[in-house]
Amino acid sequence: MAVQTAPTTSRGQRTLKINVTVNGAPHDVEVEARTLLVHFLRENLGMTGTHIGCDTTNCGACTVLVNGRAVKSCTMFAVQADQGTVATVEGLEKDGKLHPIQEGFHQEHGLQCGFCTPGMMMTAVAFLATNTKPTELEIREAISGNLCRCTGYVNIVKSIDHAARVMRETAEGKA
Repeated sequence: MAVQTAPTTSRGQRTLKINVTVNGAPHDVEVEARTLLVHFLRENLGMTGTHIGCDTTNCGACTVLVNGRAVKSCTMFAVQADQGTVATVEGLEKDGKLHPIQEGFHQEHGLQCGFCTPGMMMTAVAFLATNTKPTELEIREAISGNLCRCTGYVNIVKSIDHAARVMRETAEGKA
Protein backbone atom coordinates (compact mmCIF):
# COMPACT_ATOMS: atom_id res chain seq x y z
CA MET A 1 0.00 0.00 0.00
CA ALA A 2 1.37 3.41 -1.00
CA VAL A 3 1.75 6.12 1.60
CA GLN A 4 0.11 9.41 0.65
CA THR A 5 2.24 12.44 1.23
CA ALA A 6 1.11 16.02 1.40
CA PRO A 7 2.11 18.36 -1.41
CA THR A 8 5.39 20.16 -0.86
CA THR A 9 6.81 23.53 -1.86
CA SER A 10 9.94 24.04 -3.93
CA ARG A 11 11.84 24.13 -0.62
CA GLY A 12 10.49 20.71 0.30
CA GLN A 13 8.10 22.04 2.93
CA ARG A 14 4.79 20.27 3.50
CA THR A 15 1.68 22.28 2.55
CA LEU A 16 -1.87 21.99 3.73
CA LYS A 17 -5.11 23.41 2.39
CA ILE A 18 -7.01 25.59 4.84
CA ASN A 19 -10.34 27.35 4.78
CA VAL A 20 -10.43 30.45 6.93
CA THR A 21 -12.65 33.51 7.00
CA VAL A 22 -10.71 36.73 7.56
CA ASN A 23 -12.65 39.92 8.22
CA GLY A 24 -15.74 38.29 6.73
CA ALA A 25 -14.07 37.10 3.51
CA PRO A 26 -13.56 33.37 2.98
CA HIS A 27 -10.14 32.13 1.88
CA ASP A 28 -9.38 28.62 0.59
CA VAL A 29 -5.61 28.51 0.36
CA GLU A 30 -2.66 26.19 0.55
CA VAL A 31 -0.03 27.14 3.12
CA GLU A 32 3.18 25.63 4.39
CA ALA A 33 2.42 23.71 7.56
CA ARG A 34 4.96 25.81 9.47
CA THR A 35 3.54 29.21 8.42
CA LEU A 36 2.69 31.37 11.40
CA LEU A 37 -0.70 33.08 11.35
CA VAL A 38 0.94 36.53 11.45
CA HIS A 39 2.98 35.73 8.32
CA PHE A 40 -0.06 34.25 6.56
CA LEU A 41 -2.07 37.40 7.24
CA ARG A 42 0.69 39.78 6.19
CA GLU A 43 2.32 37.91 3.31
CA ASN A 44 -0.49 35.82 1.84
CA LEU A 45 -3.41 38.18 2.42
CA GLY A 46 -1.69 41.57 2.56
CA MET A 47 -3.13 42.40 6.00
CA THR A 48 -0.15 44.44 7.15
CA GLY A 49 -2.04 46.08 10.01
CA THR A 50 -1.11 43.03 12.06
CA HIS A 51 2.40 43.90 13.21
CA ILE A 52 5.36 41.65 13.99
CA GLY A 53 7.11 42.84 17.10
CA CYS A 54 8.87 40.09 19.01
CA ASP A 55 7.89 36.62 17.70
CA THR A 56 7.67 35.44 21.31
CA THR A 57 4.21 36.67 22.50
CA ASN A 58 5.82 39.30 24.72
CA CYS A 59 4.66 42.48 22.98
CA GLY A 60 1.15 41.74 21.65
CA ALA A 61 1.60 43.82 18.46
CA CYS A 62 0.39 40.82 16.43
CA THR A 63 -2.85 40.28 18.36
CA VAL A 64 -5.86 39.29 16.24
CA LEU A 65 -9.17 37.67 17.10
CA VAL A 66 -9.52 33.99 16.27
CA ASN A 67 -13.09 32.82 16.72
CA GLY A 68 -13.66 35.92 18.84
CA ARG A 69 -10.72 35.29 21.18
CA ALA A 70 -7.63 37.54 21.33
CA VAL A 71 -4.63 35.54 20.10
CA LYS A 72 -1.03 36.53 19.56
CA SER A 73 -0.63 35.43 15.96
CA CYS A 74 3.17 35.16 16.12
CA THR A 75 2.92 31.86 17.95
CA MET A 76 -0.06 30.30 16.21
CA PHE A 77 0.18 28.38 12.96
CA ALA A 78 -2.12 29.41 10.13
CA VAL A 79 -3.36 25.80 9.88
CA GLN A 80 -4.67 26.12 13.45
CA ALA A 81 -7.15 28.71 12.17
CA ASP A 82 -8.55 26.24 9.62
CA GLN A 83 -12.36 26.33 9.56
CA GLY A 84 -12.32 29.38 11.83
CA THR A 85 -12.73 33.12 11.67
CA VAL A 86 -10.00 35.69 12.07
CA ALA A 87 -10.55 39.40 12.65
CA THR A 88 -7.75 41.89 12.13
CA VAL A 89 -7.54 45.63 12.68
CA GLU A 90 -8.42 46.12 8.99
CA GLY A 91 -11.83 44.60 9.67
CA LEU A 92 -12.85 46.97 12.47
CA GLU A 93 -14.13 49.77 10.25
CA LYS A 94 -17.55 49.00 8.74
CA ASP A 95 -19.13 50.92 5.87
CA GLY A 96 -16.80 53.88 6.36
CA LYS A 97 -17.63 54.13 10.08
CA LEU A 98 -14.91 53.67 12.65
CA HIS A 99 -15.34 51.00 15.30
CA PRO A 100 -15.80 52.52 18.78
CA ILE A 101 -12.30 51.36 19.75
CA GLN A 102 -10.81 53.19 16.76
CA GLU A 103 -12.88 56.24 17.62
CA GLY A 104 -11.68 56.01 21.23
CA PHE A 105 -8.02 55.88 20.25
CA HIS A 106 -8.59 58.90 18.01
CA GLN A 107 -10.59 60.95 20.52
CA GLU A 108 -8.42 60.16 23.56
CA HIS A 109 -5.03 60.28 21.79
CA GLY A 110 -4.32 56.64 22.60
CA LEU A 111 -1.39 56.26 20.26
CA GLN A 112 1.94 57.78 19.53
CA CYS A 113 4.08 55.80 17.07
CA GLY A 114 1.17 53.44 16.38
CA PHE A 115 3.16 50.21 16.29
CA CYS A 116 1.36 48.60 19.24
CA THR A 117 -2.02 50.10 18.37
CA PRO A 118 -3.50 47.31 16.20
CA GLY A 119 -2.74 44.71 18.86
CA MET A 120 -4.03 46.97 21.64
CA MET A 121 -7.24 47.57 19.70
CA MET A 122 -7.87 43.90 18.99
CA THR A 123 -7.18 42.98 22.61
CA ALA A 124 -9.61 45.70 23.71
CA VAL A 125 -12.31 44.54 21.28
CA ALA A 126 -12.17 41.00 22.70
CA PHE A 127 -12.13 42.35 26.26
CA LEU A 128 -15.09 44.70 25.75
CA ALA A 129 -17.10 41.86 24.23
CA THR A 130 -17.11 40.25 27.69
CA ASN A 131 -16.92 43.29 29.97
CA THR A 132 -19.13 46.19 28.91
CA LYS A 133 -18.49 48.34 32.00
CA PRO A 134 -14.85 47.85 32.94
CA THR A 135 -12.99 49.63 35.69
CA GLU A 136 -9.61 51.24 35.04
CA LEU A 137 -7.91 48.33 36.81
CA GLU A 138 -9.77 45.78 34.67
CA ILE A 139 -8.73 47.62 31.50
CA ARG A 140 -5.11 47.71 32.66
CA GLU A 141 -5.21 43.98 33.43
CA ALA A 142 -6.80 43.22 30.05
CA ILE A 143 -4.02 44.97 28.13
CA SER A 144 -1.21 43.77 30.38
CA GLY A 145 -0.02 41.39 27.65
CA ASN A 146 0.44 44.26 25.18
CA LEU A 147 3.48 46.51 25.40
CA CYS A 148 3.65 50.15 24.40
CA ARG A 149 7.09 51.69 24.49
CA CYS A 150 5.90 55.26 23.80
CA THR A 151 3.19 56.01 26.35
CA GLY A 152 2.44 55.57 30.01
CA TYR A 153 -0.79 53.75 29.01
CA VAL A 154 -2.94 56.58 30.46
CA ASN A 155 -4.44 57.58 27.12
CA ILE A 156 -4.72 53.96 25.99
CA VAL A 157 -6.82 53.21 29.07
CA LYS A 158 -8.90 56.35 28.42
CA SER A 159 -9.38 55.21 24.82
CA ILE A 160 -10.70 51.82 25.85
CA ASP A 161 -12.96 53.39 28.47
CA HIS A 162 -14.26 55.78 25.79
CA ALA A 163 -15.04 52.83 23.52
CA ALA A 164 -16.83 51.01 26.34
CA ARG A 165 -19.03 54.06 26.98
CA VAL A 166 -19.86 54.47 23.28
CA MET A 167 -20.66 50.78 22.93
CA ARG A 168 -22.94 50.87 26.01
CA GLU A 169 -24.73 53.98 24.77
CA THR A 170 -25.21 52.41 21.35
CA ALA A 171 -26.57 49.21 22.91
CA GLU A 172 -28.92 51.18 25.17
CA GLY A 173 -30.16 53.21 22.21
CA LYS A 174 -31.09 50.02 20.33
CA ALA A 175 -32.89 48.51 23.33
